Amino acid sequence: MDQSEIVKLNKIKAKSAWLKKGAARSSAISCGLGMGIGFGIALFIFSETVKGFGIYLAGLCTFHMWEYIWVTMYHPDKLSSKSFLLNHSPQFNMALLISFIEYWIEWYFFPSLKTFSLWWVGAICMVLGQIVRSVAMDTAGSNFTHLVQEEKRDDHVLVTNGVYQYMRHPSYFGWFVWSVSTQVILMNPISIIGFGWASWKFFSQRIENEEEYLIEFFGKSYKDYKKSVWSGIPGIN
Repeated sequence: MDQSEIVKLNKIKAKSAWLKKGAARSSAISCGLGMGIGFGIALFIFSETVKGFGIYLAGLCTFHMWEYIWVTMYHPDKLSSKSFLLNHSPQFNMALLISFIEYWIEWYFFPSLKTFSLWWVGAICMVLGQIVRSVAMDTAGSNFTHLVQEEKRDDHVLVTNGVYQYMRHPSYFGWFVWSVSTQVILMNPISIIGFGWASWKFFSQRIENEEEYLIEFFGKSYKDYKKSVWSGIPGIN
């Protein structure tokens, strides 16, 4: 192999590193999230006017970082930059953008709203939601996936122990609580309602779709489980 071919090969490797399964892209995203966590904590400690935004930023980056870490532990063969769930859906990204815009507009025109002490409640609930989701994902292990599975894998088992004794979809419960709580932290009255409705709508459709496959996979076992255990999302049976 001559020098020109080696250079060409190195360029191909360099470009591939920035593809969705490339190490460079994942490393860059991880670095960015880590910086976001650090910056958020710094805002909380040193700022007098945007402490809530600091907690929100740290919590948001932690959420996405954990999603990636979980995939590395249980589904390393499916690991990619998408594992961060940064591009969860256009609707999710739009909701984030709207919440950012609402926060800074209200912060500018109604600064007292953003220092209201209720944001502590949101912070506590956000941490609770994150813990419940993390515990649920760890309890389910490889049985949990980011995407609804349409075919049953050989190693797929029905998990009903741990936190799954109390709700069928604890990871969705955790995400639901986390999602709405982030807007309580930001004291975004419009987005609190918007995130609550959008999250409920998303999970109502996803649970219905997912449980059709789970009944197909596990039959009577899942039907009995469904009858005796709450879904985890208010108003969804």
